Amino acid sequence: MTLIPWLGETRYPIVSLRHAFEITLGKMFQAAPSSTADVEMPYFKSISIQWGGIDPNADLRMWTTPSEQRELSVRVGDLLICEGGDAGRSAIYNGPQGFTFEKSVHRARPRGGSDIRYLGYVLQALHSSGWLDVLCNKATIRHLTSEKLKALEIPLPPVDDQHRIANFLDVETEKLDELISKKRHLVTLMNEHIDSRVLQQVGASRIVDTAAIDAALPIRRILTKVIRPPVADVGIITAYRDGQVTDRTLRRSEGYTMSASPEPQGQHVQMDDVVIHGLDGFAGAIGTSEAIGNCSRVYHVCVPQGDGDARYLGRILRLLALQGYLGNFAISTRERAVDFRNWDLFGRIPIPAVPAAEQREVGKLIEKVRPLHETIERSARLAAERRQALITAAVTGQFDVSTASGRNVTDGVSA
Repeated sequence: MTLIPWLGETRYPIVSLRHAFEITLGKMFQAAPSSTADVEMPYFKSISIQWGGIDPNADLRMWTTPSEQRELSVRVGDLLICEGGDAGRSAIYNGPQGFTFEKSVHRARPRGGSDIRYLGYVLQALHSSGWLDVLCNKATIRHLTSEKLKALEIPLPPVDDQHRIANFLDVETEKLDELISKKRHLVTLMNEHIDSRVLQQVGASRIVDTAAIDAALPIRRILTKVIRPPVADVGIITAYRDGQVTDRTLRRSEGYTMSASPEPQGQHVQMDDVVIHGLDGFAGAIGTSEAIGNCSRVYHVCVPQGDGDARYLGRILRLLALQGYLGNFAISTRERAVDFRNWDLFGRIPIPAVPAAEQREVGKLIEKVRPLHETIERSARLAAERRQALITAAVTGQFDVSTASGRNVTDGVSA
């Protein structure tokens, strides 16, 4: 056994990646031809590459010379690797021919029969371990240069073993991915049912049909804006674009807009407050808080008037934003967002005045989804950890995949 940094012990030889795989960095983006011989081609940039797939967006086009077209073409089975941003993120291309790639992307091809899938799994293991962060000398911008990638030391078993490892991981990781996908789909179906009910109520109201019986009232007559002083020793509440409002430490970092407010913790939020992002609400950053904390004053923090249901009101406002209805009342935009920081303006927008009993009925459905969603996300995190541990153990030879096939790697990840 040999020790390899961040991956632990391996029974395979350790070699520089360049010995088994050919690495090519893309070219600078060229928006116009430099000669009549140049060819226009669709291309990939780093954002096109996500774990598990590559987006063949033909709308991205660049000009290349005939020699570059031959040298920098992408074919089925190539592994494309991000050079910057989430450096090391990679995926195998299985789409149409005729694409090239820009300078933010590396292309890897096997030498001597090596299995490109095996390299993909090795990069996943190194990425999850944090080793690629160290390799990129992360400061503000991460760069996985060609020199660093080519010199990267990886465990390299014989080609037949690479095939067996890749085949095993293809099957077992798909099981884990499918398990979580099915459970998340259940939550999606439940939310679609709730949204359908709310939108039916919107359609039956006067904001859609002026002859409708159901009335419409300004938001300020349905919700009361509150401004509480911030409190100590609580987290930062964030409204995400998927409609969840919670403590930022409980979620990933993406999915929300950083506020330009000089007071990042300017007001207190309580459980079941209706929280509306004054700039990002149009994109779905509206919902009912699932945690206690502080938030920026760029948010409107509201409580229902009378017997109104906060869960329902957070949902209907979000749907009205996503349908483009709320944006019709905006008089300005800022930072690519509809500007609703002015409560007087926002509070005048008419929305359906749904009876409290109907609000509570839908609110109970929303409340049932919350614990299910939390359980499934805990299961997803456990599955992701098990997935990465399995990949690391397989690519380092910590167990023999030929005898491990058929094991239940999903033990402990059922929701």
